[in-house]
Amino acid sequence: MKITLIMPAIGRKGNEQYIKSWQMEPLAIAVLAGLTPKDVEVFFYDDRIEPIPYDESTDLAAISVETYTAKRAYQISAQFRLKGVKVILGGFHPTLMPQEAIEYADSVLIGEAEGLWQEVIEDARKNILKKFYKSENRPSLTGIKPEREIFKGKHYLPLSLVETGRGCQFACNFCSISAFFHATHNYRPIQEVVAEVEALNRKVVFFVDDNIIANLDHAKELFRALIPLKIRWISQASINIASNDELLKLMVKSGCVGLLIGLESLNRDNLRQMNKPLNDYEIALKKLRAYGILVYATFIFGYDGDRMESFKQTLEFAIKHKLILTAFNHLVPFPGTPLYDTLAKQKRLLYKKWWLEPEYKFGDIAFQPKLMSPEQLAKVCFDYRSKFYSPVSILRRGFDFKANCKSMFNLITFISQNFFAQEEVKKRHGLPLGR
Repeated sequence: MKITLIMPAIGRKGNEQYIKSWQMEPLAIAVLAGLTPKDVEVFFYDDRIEPIPYDESTDLAAISVETYTAKRAYQISAQFRLKGVKVILGGFHPTLMPQEAIEYADSVLIGEAEGLWQEVIEDARKNILKKFYKSENRPSLTGIKPEREIFKGKHYLPLSLVETGRGCQFACNFCSISAFFHATHNYRPIQEVVAEVEALNRKVVFFVDDNIIANLDHAKELFRALIPLKIRWISQASINIASNDELLKLMVKSGCVGLLIGLESLNRDNLRQMNKPLNDYEIALKKLRAYGILVYATFIFGYDGDRMESFKQTLEFAIKHKLILTAFNHLVPFPGTPLYDTLAKQKRLLYKKWWLEPEYKFGDIAFQPKLMSPEQLAKVCFDYRSKFYSPVSILRRGFDFKANCKSMFNLITFISQNFFAQEEVKKRHGLPLGR
């Protein structure tokens, strides 16, 4: 039996090269390949960096789908089905929109693949594929072994991705991750994570967890186990990490050089609307800099308390705290989230399914903001991204011996990532969905 695994792109501007920072190893695909029985031949194609050979013989095409890639995934599915190949869709978007997804495929896997994938394979062998596969409970993450051989020759960014846990216990109303995992968190055995990192033989690792400190006791044990490996690592965490000095000391000792943290807004009313815990950002960011940790902060604009001056205030805040990177994102109503349902009830959605709209492009606004027009919100997000990555801003933030210039590694990372991001702000803006 042959299976073809597919990672779809979001879209392309003409013949331009795909966004470089989005060309990371698709870890979920490697996990799926690792779950596949050894007697099944596995092929993998990444639509972001290579053409998909639809004429190659295969028995099943499995496509991993996010909301931004849904349109392209459905196009790819249609091509396989024209060739008589069965298609199964899985991932965040099909889980949150299974009735939509089944219109474009033969089968949909709802939720996590562990505990279900073997059943899919056996049904595909017998040509009795069900329309839906769904686990009622969250599966154990014990025994996961990503098959990274499928990445050979793909020329991804030189950064290894490793998963130590999945999900997040917070229930932010805009977050599709929270909706997917129902605000729960699950983690892998630490010895298995350590063995995987050792086998990679890479000195810089990205732990892709949605919140690596979701379970504090487990996080401390993990960081202690990482210390002997002498690696450098980055991950994502919630801002409340700054209140735990024991945890911060262990993180730094284990090799943490940077964290992506969702601050989302400086407006406390907005944070309440998001259902996001309130923290003192000033104190927290000073603490993280004192420990020499690089901070990539994300902000979301478009909530009801946002005005034009909100952008200027946030830019000044980001420069003041010498953040290595920021994302000035506009609010996105992802399907399946409380935010989407709220905007739909308020009749503020501009499209019922923005991800399938022919005219919708990356950076467009899919809802009616309260205090500005959709066009104004889109423009000011783009403008302030550009301002954050301007030469003056880079210089002001770079002159920082606590974190950004703490070491030669930090300095090189700061300079390269800022000029890289400066160029990609333009490339992402207006990117069409699908082809």
